[in-house]
Amino acid sequence: MRPRFLLIIAIAAMIFLSSCNLHNSGQDNAQDQIENNPLHISQPAPARDPAQAGAIARAVQKVGPSVVGITTTHVREDEFWDDSVIEGIGSGFIVSSDGYILTNDHVAVSLDAEIVVILKNGDELKGKVLWTDPTLDLAVIKVDETGLPAAELGDSSQLVVGDPVIAIGTPLGLQFQHTTTAGIISALDRTVEVGTERGQNFMEDLIQTDASINPGNSGGPLVNIQGQIIGINTVKVASAEGIGFAIPINAAKPVIQHFLEEGEFITPYIGVVGYDKEIAHYYKQTDSLADGVYVVNIDPRGPAYKSGIRKDDIITRVGGKPVTKMLELRTAIYSYHVGDQVRVTVMRDNKEMEFTLTLEKSPVSASK
Repeated sequence: MRPRFLLIIAIAAMIFLSSCNLHNSGQDNAQDQIENNPLHISQPAPARDPAQAGAIARAVQKVGPSVVGITTTHVREDEFWDDSVIEGIGSGFIVSSDGYILTNDHVAVSLDAEIVVILKNGDELKGKVLWTDPTLDLAVIKVDETGLPAAELGDSSQLVVGDPVIAIGTPLGLQFQHTTTAGIISALDRTVEVGTERGQNFMEDLIQTDASINPGNSGGPLVNIQGQIIGINTVKVASAEGIGFAIPINAAKPVIQHFLEEGEFITPYIGVVGYDKEIAHYYKQTDSLADGVYVVNIDPRGPAYKSGIRKDDIITRVGGKPVTKMLELRTAIYSYHVGDQVRVTVMRDNKEMEFTLTLEKSPVSASK
C-alpha cells in the first residue's frame, strides 16, 4: 500500500507544480504587456470609412467645403464726426464653381466694402460685392477663381416643422471658422423686425430654428440632413436661447439664376408691403380670409399703385402663378427684369380684377 500511496502523492505534486508554472507563465506575460504598454493604450484603429459616419456628419462633409469666412472693411461717413473704418466678420457659401458667393446684406455692408473670402483650406481671395438687398438681407459676392466647390441648393418650400437642420459658419471670430451646430426647424413663415444701419426692416417668411446661431454665423448656410442648403442664417434673438432665423433659399434662387445666366441682377420693384393670410388674420380679426398677399401698404409712386392696385387688395396671382405669401410674390417678381410688363390678379370686395404693371428698379437694392 505504501508504494501506491507514494505514487499518488508524487502525481498530485506534479499536477500542482505544473499548474503553478502555467499560472506564473500567464502572470509573466501580463506583466510584460504592462511594462511594454504601461498606460494600456490600444493600437491605433484603422482609418474610419466616411460611409460609416452619421447622417449629420455626412451632410457636413458634403457641404463643408463650400462654406467660407468673410471679412469686410468699409468706411462709415459722418457729417459731424471724422469718418470711421468699420471691420466685420461673417460667413457665406459658394453657389457656383466660378466664384459666386451668397451671404447677408449686413455682412457685405456695401458695394464699396473691401472683401476677403477665406476658403476652408485657408486660402484667402479678394472679393467684390455685386448686389445687395437690405429688405431681404441678401448679397452676392464674386471672387476671380474657378473650380470652386459649389453647394447643392435644396427646396425650402418642402420644409416641415421638426425637420433636422445644421448651421455652419464663423461665430465670434475666424479662429472658430466652420463651427457646426445642429437642431430642428422650430417654426416657418416668421416675420421679424430688425434694426439696421438703414433703419428698421421687417423680414418675412423666415425659418425659425434652435440650431445655435451666433455673431459671425450670419450669411452661412442652414442645411438639411441631405446636405442641401435650405436657408441663409441671418439673425438671432439676443434675449432668448435657441431662437434663430434663416432666409429660405428659394428667395435667393431667382437672384442666383440671373447672375449665372446674365452676370448681373437689377432688382425689380412693384412697391407693396404685404402679409399672408395667417398674419393678416391678426389685423383683420376675422377667419373669413382668402388665400393671397394682403396689401397693407403701398408706394404711391410705385408700379403697383400706378397700375391701379390699392391698399387692402389681395394679390392672388403674378404672371398667372398663384401667390399666397410675400416670399412667393417676391420670388415671382424677381424672375422678371426691370422694364418687363407683368399681369397681377387681385381680389377686391370679393371681385377678381387684373392689372398690368411695368416693373421698375428697386430704390433700396444696389448692384454693380
